[in-house]
Amino acid sequence: KSSLPALTSSIRQTSLMSIRHYTPRRRRRGISQRARITLGATLALTILLQISYPLLDGEPLRIVTIATVLVGASAMVLHAYLSFGIKYASRYLIITALFGYFIELLGVHTGWPFGVYEYSSTLGISIASVPLVVPFAWVMMVHPALVAARRITQKWTFLYGGALLAGWDLFLDPQMVAAGRWTWVVDGAHVPFTPDIPLSNFFGWLLSGCAIVAFLNLVLPFERRRESASLRAVTILLAWVLFSGFIGNLFFFDRPGLAFFGSLFFGAFAAPFIYKNWLGEA
Repeated sequence: KSSLPALTSSIRQTSLMSIRHYTPRRRRRGISQRARITLGATLALTILLQISYPLLDGEPLRIVTIATVLVGASAMVLHAYLSFGIKYASRYLIITALFGYFIELLGVHTGWPFGVYEYSSTLGISIASVPLVVPFAWVMMVHPALVAARRITQKWTFLYGGALLAGWDLFLDPQMVAAGRWTWVVDGAHVPFTPDIPLSNFFGWLLSGCAIVAFLNLVLPFERRRESASLRAVTILLAWVLFSGFIGNLFFFDRPGLAFFGSLFFGAFAAPFIYKNWLGEA
C-alpha cells in the first residue's frame, strides 16, 4: 500500500513528459480564397491567350505572344511564392531570368549550345540582340519542370527536368519560327518532322535545361509553406502543354508528325507527374 502513491506519482510524471514531448503532425492548410482566385485567374488567362493564338494574325498575334509569356511567367512565380515562400520565389525569378538571358546571349552570338539563330524585332525591346521577353519564357517553363522533377525523382532530378524542358520546346519553337519570331540556320540534321529547326536546338535545350534545373535544385528550398498552394496549377499547365501541343499541331499548324512525336516525348515525362497528382496530393 505504501508503494501505491509512489507508483501513481511515477505514472503521472511519465504522462506529463509524454505530453510535453509530443509534437502533433503539422497539417498543411490551403491558401486563402483570394490567393486561390488570383492564381487561378492568372493561369486561366495564360491558357486563354494560348487558345487565341491560332485564331490571330499580324499585330494582335504579336501582342498575344508577348502577353502569354509575361502572364505565364507571373502565374508560375505566384505559384512558387504561394507554395514555397518568398525565398524560393525571389531566388527562382532572379536566377532563372538571368540564366535565360545569358544562355540566349551566348546562343545568339556564338551558336552554342542551340545552333545558329537570330531573333526578329517583333518580340520587342532587345539588349545585345536578345529580346527582354525571352528570359521570362524560361521563368514560365522552368518552375513546372523543377516541381515535376522533384516530385518524381530524387536522384535524376536534373535529367528529368531537362528532358521536360526539351520536350516543351518541341512544341514552342515551330510556332515561333512559323510566326517569324526567330530564324535558324539549318545545315545538318533537323528535329524530326521539323525541317526548319536544327537538331542541335533540341540537345541545347536538354543540356541547358539540365543545368538550370540542377542548379535550382541545389539552391531552392524543398519545404512547402504551411499554408501553401497545391501543385494543381503546375499539373494543369503541363497537361495543357501536352493537350494543346497535340491538338494544335494536328489540326491548326499542319504538323501531324510533330503532334505525335512531340506528344510522345513530352508526355513520357509529363504524364507520370500528371498521373501522380491526379491521384491526389497535399
